[in-house]
Amino acid sequence: MKKTILTIDDSRTMRDMLRLALEDAGFNIVQAVDGVDGIDALNRCTPNVIVTDINMPRMDGFGVIKAVRSDSRWRGVPILVLTTESDDAKKQMARQAGATGWIVKPFDPTKLVAAIHRVSP
Repeated sequence: MKKTILTIDDSRTMRDMLRLALEDAGFNIVQAVDGVDGIDALNRCTPNVIVTDINMPRMDGFGVIKAVRSDSRWRGVPILVLTTESDDAKKQMARQAGATGWIVKPFDPTKLVAAIHRVSP
């Protein structure tokens, strides 16, 4: 059975790159355009892993992580942050909020797929 990955990113180009890389690796992809859309998407799918950007309108990635971790239905879903940010303080904030891992853009599709396999149930 295919694993489902929820990707949350406000950049259409990045969503397209994620879709291509992850579909080629055999994953089912659900995409959201920002944090609010991402939380809404959780009501329509049960992802094995969430991949989220940090800097987005309406709800940023930190808000997504906190919302996911505060809901018992999704508390155990691994969350990978995929962002241009590389600041250690932001990485620590994400870890404290409940992020599972941090990947800096631009991403290597092979490394992203490997990270998803490492964290997914």
